[in-house]
Amino acid sequence: MKAIAFTQHGLPIENPNSLIDMVLPRPKPGERDLLVEVSAISVNPVDTKIRSGSEVTDPKVLGWDAVGVVREVGSEVTLFSPGDEVFYAGSIVRPGCYSEFHVVDERIVGHKPKTLSAAHAAALPLTSITAWELLFDRLGVAEGGGEGESLLIVGAGGGVGSILVQLARKLTKMTVIGTASRAETADWIKELGAHFVVDHSKPLKAQLEELGFAHLSHVASLTHTDVYLPQLADILRPQGKLAAIDDPASLNVMPLKMKAISFHWEMMFVRSLFETPDMIKQHEMLTRVAELVDQGVLRTTFGQNFGTINAANLRRAHALVESQTAIGKIVLVGF
Repeated sequence: MKAIAFTQHGLPIENPNSLIDMVLPRPKPGERDLLVEVSAISVNPVDTKIRSGSEVTDPKVLGWDAVGVVREVGSEVTLFSPGDEVFYAGSIVRPGCYSEFHVVDERIVGHKPKTLSAAHAAALPLTSITAWELLFDRLGVAEGGGEGESLLIVGAGGGVGSILVQLARKLTKMTVIGTASRAETADWIKELGAHFVVDHSKPLKAQLEELGFAHLSHVASLTHTDVYLPQLADILRPQGKLAAIDDPASLNVMPLKMKAISFHWEMMFVRSLFETPDMIKQHEMLTRVAELVDQGVLRTTFGQNFGTINAANLRRAHALVESQTAIGKIVLVGF
């Protein structure tokens, strides 16, 4: 089968060997696996981080967002049948989906939204699961709850932020405040439903006070948590909640102690990585996301279609993701 992989870690994306077109054996599904013929993928920051930092001895296939058609099922599969259209984010400890065929555990897969094309559906799985877990599991907000509470989303214009803004606005009663430093990103965040947008390149407290927020109840920090943490500790109320998803080299959380602010990490691969007893919750989340999309409650965060799934196009996509200027998700379709 066709696949795109890397064989040397740490190469700059401009190097043609950073991602290579290859032919690899077609995988076989395990007992609870689906064999999926991949129709579309999207590119996430985790793809670029692993390409840059993971040493390899064999070709490594990246990719953790896929849409496709089930072609075979394992002997213990109960949720899907051959011919089903599915979408999912895969497991970080298994080969990725930059390939014509891919195997994935059924417990982390959902039926593709009926109202979306493969390209538009591919933008959703990883960021939707991350945002859902962050809001409802980590920060502990109740669906339909949050009245009188506020959520600041630092870096709201990215993939996770674009879903989190929608979930918080549509499924809770919280006041949603996003951050952005560029006008086009601010417009995107407002379009997705944020009540307010503030500029994270300027001090946050004065901007929030001008909007009438002396203190906030919840913060989701999606980028540069180590840089913003002193400000976030200042603007959070006593016993507030802070959750983060990024990878700071180090993080001093002592500024949170005086107010007993709780800190939560979100890592959407945890359930599949450790095969936790509640692993099937990701199937349930994707099922719910698909329903909300088909009902018109949530919208795709599709940004650009970079064309056919091949090494050259993926190198372009990685370059844009690494620039941190992408708005919405970068998608590739077909081999």
